[in-house]
Amino acid sequence: MSSRRLRVLLVFGGRSAEHEVSVVSARSVLEALDPERYEVVTVGIDKEGGWHLLPGPPALPSTGELPAVATGAGSDVSLDRVPGTRELVSSSGDREPIDVVFPLVHGPFGEDGTLQGLFEMAGIPYVGAGVLASAVGMDKAVQKVLFAAAGLPVVSHEVVTEREWREDPEAVTARAEALGTPLFVKPASLGSSVGITKVKTPADLDPAMREAFRHGRKALIEQGAEGAREIECAVLGNDDPVASVPGEIIPTAEFYDYRAKYRDDSTRLVVPAEIPAEIAEEVQRMAVAAFRAIDAVGMARVDFFYRKPDELIVNEINTIPGFTTVSMYPRLWDASGIAYPELVDRLVRLAVERHELERNRDDAPPPEPDGS
Repeated sequence: MSSRRLRVLLVFGGRSAEHEVSVVSARSVLEALDPERYEVVTVGIDKEGGWHLLPGPPALPSTGELPAVATGAGSDVSLDRVPGTRELVSSSGDREPIDVVFPLVHGPFGEDGTLQGLFEMAGIPYVGAGVLASAVGMDKAVQKVLFAAAGLPVVSHEVVTEREWREDPEAVTARAEALGTPLFVKPASLGSSVGITKVKTPADLDPAMREAFRHGRKALIEQGAEGAREIECAVLGNDDPVASVPGEIIPTAEFYDYRAKYRDDSTRLVVPAEIPAEIAEEVQRMAVAAFRAIDAVGMARVDFFYRKPDELIVNEINTIPGFTTVSMYPRLWDASGIAYPELVDRLVRLAVERHELERNRDDAPPPEPDGS
């Protein structure tokens, strides 16, 4: 590769309820990319799905609210989907060449394989999981099936479609009651704890289900892991992934909801987690196993429940975890000896490495017939 700077397309925002979190993550990554090595092109996707070429992610408003990409901001652009062109095209016909994409669009239409599919069609390297792993990583119901098949313990749960709930709520309620209380009801395909409700009594189930179905057609009802500690572990790599030291989330709220994650300064992130060494090693082993179970590459954060003395349950995997400087994923790697700027650099290099391997495979001549 030449000594010129790589042109990195930083994509953020998006149509999901996690739009604002994505913008904050993008600003942190932009500040971490070494300007001597990278030339960064920033594109914000507004809440209607429009792509806008911007000078950078929106700044944090003085009101303290999380920032959003404004509709009509910057010039409208799209990705040229002709394989090999690797260019953004503006509405005026101007073109911006790019070498690699760093997608930080959380949730549906970004983290679920749709955006990754676009990059695959355009033949451009991108940071993070591919189409399959992204889709599975977004669907909490499907990932639990793969985790269980890989021998990883998961919490007892029920998967419910909106139609099931609408047509026979009594049957769904009976299935939920069989799990015991408390329960957690959540959208099957969303992150950042958006749409999650803790259900303590049967009367709480109906509003919880309606809240989950505001965000998608499929909901998850999970048995509450009472008395469990929330442990998280970061994974980095392609074919030979490695795990960070584990960390612990200690929310002051009843559970680690959206407000506890992004609005409540009293939530404690303990890194490394104060757990026995053998439990930490098992968390790392299971995190890598979960990463491989969904065929992930690049990065992911795996979340666990831990109850003494040695019970570990895999809760979920996130293929585009929060990426602010205080988010758990970079903090875990910082405690493991990889500082934020180096982490961002490694992820870009992993994306280019994976793309080069795939391109070499595509360019390889077909095998000779064996003559049999």
